[in-house]
Amino acid sequence: MKFFIDTANLKDIREAQDLGILDGVTTNPSLMAKQKISGKDRVMQHYKAICDSVDGDVSAEVIATTFHEIIAEGEELAEIDDKIVVKVPMIKDGIKAINYFSEKGIKTNCTLIFSAGQALLAAKAGATYVSPFIGRLDDISVDGIALIEQIALIYRNYSYSTQILAASIRHPMHIIQCAEVGADVMTGPLSVINALFSHPLTDLGLAKFLADHKEAAVK
Repeated sequence: MKFFIDTANLKDIREAQDLGILDGVTTNPSLMAKQKISGKDRVMQHYKAICDSVDGDVSAEVIATTFHEIIAEGEELAEIDDKIVVKVPMIKDGIKAINYFSEKGIKTNCTLIFSAGQALLAAKAGATYVSPFIGRLDDISVDGIALIEQIALIYRNYSYSTQILAASIRHPMHIIQCAEVGADVMTGPLSVINALFSHPLTDLGLAKFLADHKEAAVK
């Protein structure tokens, strides 16, 4: 399973990249605003800085919601760098735009997926990625992991090449569960990725090894 980091923070992106396990980045307007990145020129420059910091795909989200505006904005984003994946909302004009981008060889990420039917439409339109938001589903007492499993089954049945990018990851178990049911990619904050390192038995074991080594060295 690929690991993407969901942020616009360059420090976090570079830290994840330095770990050697990062496969890409996802962003959205809210994450850009959190970093106080505003204005078209600054946003475009920041996307370029993100692309320069990682080896894999970088999802850059359009703000437009009508077909022609999505196309215009998406093509402009795609020109920033070959790593850019145009992130398009799950709406009718978004699906039309994904089909257009697919025919032009521009990678896409269909975002705000909350049902298998939506994921099926995105795959048929040629989306590179679909982003089911599992944490937001959990928030309303719907099983987000079950949705990932359902989409994976449908994609296997018909050999769709669209990758399932599990988004709205809230905790380490989300990552493990997504891996178990066949998500191609997970995207989450650095804190959740770092949490995978932690286990109390690892801490206890390391402390004992170091204590034993120190005692042996004294002797």
